[in-house]
Amino acid sequence: MQLTKTLLKLDFGIKLELPDDRLCPPVPNRHNYILWLKDLLDTSSYSPPGQKLVGLDVGTGASCIYPLLGCTQRPWSFIATDTDAESTSWARKNVELNDLAARITVSHRDPSSPLLPLDDLGLTSLDFCMTNPPFYASEKDMLASAALKARPPRTACTGSPAEMVTPGGEVGFVSRLVDESLALRDRVRWYTAMLGFLSSVADVVARLRDSGVDNFAVTEFVQGNKTRRWAVAWSFAPMRPAQAVARGTKAATAKLGSSGSILPPQTEYHLPVQPLPSDIGAFVQHVRDAMVALELMSWEWDSEAMEGTGRAADRVWARAWRRKKKRAEAEAKEKGTAKADAEGEAKQNMAEPVCAFGFRVRMRVALDHLDVQCRWMEGFDAVAFESFQGFLKTTVEAATARAKEPK
Repeated sequence: MQLTKTLLKLDFGIKLELPDDRLCPPVPNRHNYILWLKDLLDTSSYSPPGQKLVGLDVGTGASCIYPLLGCTQRPWSFIATDTDAESTSWARKNVELNDLAARITVSHRDPSSPLLPLDDLGLTSLDFCMTNPPFYASEKDMLASAALKARPPRTACTGSPAEMVTPGGEVGFVSRLVDESLALRDRVRWYTAMLGFLSSVADVVARLRDSGVDNFAVTEFVQGNKTRRWAVAWSFAPMRPAQAVARGTKAATAKLGSSGSILPPQTEYHLPVQPLPSDIGAFVQHVRDAMVALELMSWEWDSEAMEGTGRAADRVWARAWRRKKKRAEAEAKEKGTAKADAEGEAKQNMAEPVCAFGFRVRMRVALDHLDVQCRWMEGFDAVAFESFQGFLKTTVEAATARAKEPK
């Protein structure tokens, strides 16, 4: 316990006091969760990192470690809940010890109450929730797991029964979270949970897929040679995290077979251009012009970074979309200008179109090649992303040919 307290003080400036009968949190493991959460939130937003966000830590424990770590690294605020009265009391002490009472609210909850009590707490929405639930369904399971380990743990921290055991184990706990999320939906931007067993990840992902959730992320945290933990996140919002965040585990795929069923759809596409175009400026300009020519909701280009961000209401790059548009224009012309004017006025009164596909195109120059990167930023249509990859490939091939032409 003293080592944990020393590390927290030296590395994060956090003061911590704990009773002997409550879990002493391993700092690297907990910190990895926070680091991943930061990346998850940063990469699934058009806003720059460092926004003021509000999160909920379900089952914060006596240490209140996640809110403390989060508040030392970002301008976040937390509601920290727990069903154990003593843990709640110690959590409040640790919040006060670090002068964070203005940003961390500790709330004692009844075991039968919702895990995500937004209405009870007077909250309209949350940016994220997090939880590190008890692993085991019973004390028998806990003892059986300990017996399988070749050596005892290096630390001598002891957890209370409430911190180690929960009905249904960690899968049962996170399943409750999934069920509540299906009612709350986008009132919480990201739902996240840490898990201790790879099999639990597969169970949770299967439950998400069965519920029609396709925007999710899976990662693993590795400490030393043996200790592994996994995390799952899911969202009902259209913003997609970076691929390294959403598909952050290779071991899981290998262990579960070739299907890779626990991983979400890919969100990144790389197109290497080799050899390096002789006129990089002309190449970049051609790609940029192709994007500008599309009927996008918005397009922003950063010349210094050589990257652009676009949002489309439909697959505006596709031939099928262009044919559909021409037919609609021809029909409007045949019906006469009076009706067309009426329809035009009606369109002006309509709400802003919904983004069906958001993307970012980036170009990176290496010694011997140029890497064209595309990231799926927003939307629910994976087929649209695949279609856009084809458009980008054609555009890059044309840009390469154009760059080779003599001036």
